[in-house]
Amino acid sequence: MATGFQRLLLVLALASTAPLALAQDGPLGDIVGPDEERRRISERDLDTENFELGVFYGLMSVEDFGSNPVAGVSLSYHVTEAIFLQANAARTETRETSYELLSGAVELLTEDQRDYTYYNLSLGYNFLPGQIYLTENWSFNTSAYVIGGAGNTEFAGQDYFTYNLGAGFKLYTTDWLALDLGMRGHVFTHELFGREVEVNNLEARLGVSLFF
Repeated sequence: MATGFQRLLLVLALASTAPLALAQDGPLGDIVGPDEERRRISERDLDTENFELGVFYGLMSVEDFGSNPVAGVSLSYHVTEAIFLQANAARTETRETSYELLSGAVELLTEDQRDYTYYNLSLGYNFLPGQIYLTENWSFNTSAYVIGGAGNTEFAGQDYFTYNLGAGFKLYTTDWLALDLGMRGHVFTHELFGREVEVNNLEARLGVSLFF
């Protein structure tokens, strides 16, 4: 016959196995240890090219010589996601000054001297990265930037050391194509009118660039 102590051990053993049996065979079996199906996420492949080749067109206001169409090219190297180096070259043809138009006979510059060409190398900084949503599932990456540098301007048969400062906004239509809306100011000093004058020629431009 089983002693009282043996009966107590038997009762404890049955009590400990009862919840396990209920979890396996009872209605709670679906709650304990459910099978979880993990969601698969496909990351978009993004280009990692550091070079950017662009063309642009816009208007350039040359002080005393009117606002004129300007066209040019740019080549950028992205050192990091935020910092980039950019080389620019562009050309515009200036108009006659108001003095020339009013006098009728005075010509300050020849036709060839009215060509305005500049080259520069600048350092840029991207900031405020974001997105523009056109629809719930259609969006574009964006960023703003500031830029500044120095270079050379050929105008009126002379070369002028020129500073440039500007800012812009980029919209990335794909991972390899971007639209660029920007403003630049080109500052140099000339003596075309018999005295030393510092001018700031403003440029507004819209460009498209390819990453490679």
